[in-house]
Amino acid sequence: MATSLRSKSFQKNLFMSIGGIFILFAICFSVYQYQREKEYKIDILHSRLQMFNYEMMQSLGKDGLLSNAEFHDFTSHHSIEGLRVTIINVDGRVLQDNDYDNTDSLTNHLQRHEVQEALQHGNGYDIKRRSQSTHETYFYSATRFDNLIIRSAVPYSAELTESLRADNTFIYFTIVLTLLLGVVLFLNTHRISRHIGYLREFAHKAEEGDELDHELERRLPNDELGDISHTIIQLYWKLRHSEEDKLRIKRQLTQNAAHELKTPAASIHGYLESILDNPDMPQDKRQHFLERCYAQSERMNKLLLDMSALTKLDEMENGHSNATHEFRQTDILPIIHNVLEDTSLQLQERGITPSISTPASIELYCDASLIYGIFRNLIDNVIAYATGATTLSITCVETNHNGRHSYLFTVSDNGQGIEPQHLSHLFERFYRVDKGRSRKLGGTGLGLAIVKNAVAAHGGTATAELTPGGGLTIRFSLSRF
Repeated sequence: MATSLRSKSFQKNLFMSIGGIFILFAICFSVYQYQREKEYKIDILHSRLQMFNYEMMQSLGKDGLLSNAEFHDFTSHHSIEGLRVTIINVDGRVLQDNDYDNTDSLTNHLQRHEVQEALQHGNGYDIKRRSQSTHETYFYSATRFDNLIIRSAVPYSAELTESLRADNTFIYFTIVLTLLLGVVLFLNTHRISRHIGYLREFAHKAEEGDELDHELERRLPNDELGDISHTIIQLYWKLRHSEEDKLRIKRQLTQNAAHELKTPAASIHGYLESILDNPDMPQDKRQHFLERCYAQSERMNKLLLDMSALTKLDEMENGHSNATHEFRQTDILPIIHNVLEDTSLQLQERGITPSISTPASIELYCDASLIYGIFRNLIDNVIAYATGATTLSITCVETNHNGRHSYLFTVSDNGQGIEPQHLSHLFERFYRVDKGRSRKLGGTGLGLAIVKNAVAAHGGTATAELTPGGGLTIRFSLSRF
């Protein structure tokens, strides 16, 4: 109910604000157009009287204007009903008037508005002024000719008043148009309000944690606003699913970590308990138990170190760590040789012969410890799981894609390989192809996950594929800069 009221309030405010602006515009336009049309009709009447003034001057000349007989004869034959004509000199004195023979009785006209306009601009008019002599209301139009001014005037009859009145048709048109636009505005504001109401309802349910369904999406209309609303709702669902996935992965990682730590911890506890419960245990058996405790503690220590390394890489990826300050311009070829030297004994024991094919120098802007970890984990993975492998190949080629310089590395073996369905999961944390066998070999299930994250920290990607003829191949790229 509250959502509906707020939606209607929004619609009302939007409608009133836009409608008010339009009505104000319509009123201003109507007033302007009314005045403009009124002035247009006044200009027409003024122009008509001006033509009469010029015609009179051309027909009579100055001498004729001052001749009483010729002046009255000309004005009496003109077709304009009620026309009053006055001849005035530049001092304002009336020289002729067709309504008055005794012009000396008329007052000075110098201060008349139309006379002042004629003296300054050559012509002028005055609207609806009452005559002091006839006491009628006239429209005056005056024209200056050197030292004389011809002023013609017509009385404000009902016919003249009607002709000067502005046409109100445009006002009716404006009112009708305003009503039509008001209806259109109402429909559009109602549609916008409905969209906002749907989104507000969706947001309210999401905020309150109510059960959400896709009914709201189906109620949205198929237009631009509907598309925006759909996009917002889709982004919410993606964000929610992303958060749910993060929580699921976090729970899964916590469970896997607890499970992985529980096994060596339980073994250590069992061996130590046996030693404490049997003080007369033979020395050789006691030594065996202690060695097993040490082996399990080493496994636990390696697991903790791997988890710490992954945490560090996650922080680097999210920009919450200062680890990027350890990046330096480094030739990583000596690092690869150091890894091979450190693992040479294990490789010999497994009968694996390494080979390396790289450029003479591999310059990268990198973290040397992470680069060491990449190759160490990959080689340890071959030693631990590449059953039957006799060769380990490491190759590197320089690539240039769209102006981006990178090095493409390949680490492959010729062992038994894995089933194809496992390839897409190899870089997941705690993922094992053979869980029981992997734990017996002491693996933590984090090695390839560390490889993937360390490669990503250097602007690259890692993929896994089967080696033709048998075995596993890991390909990854490292950006030069």
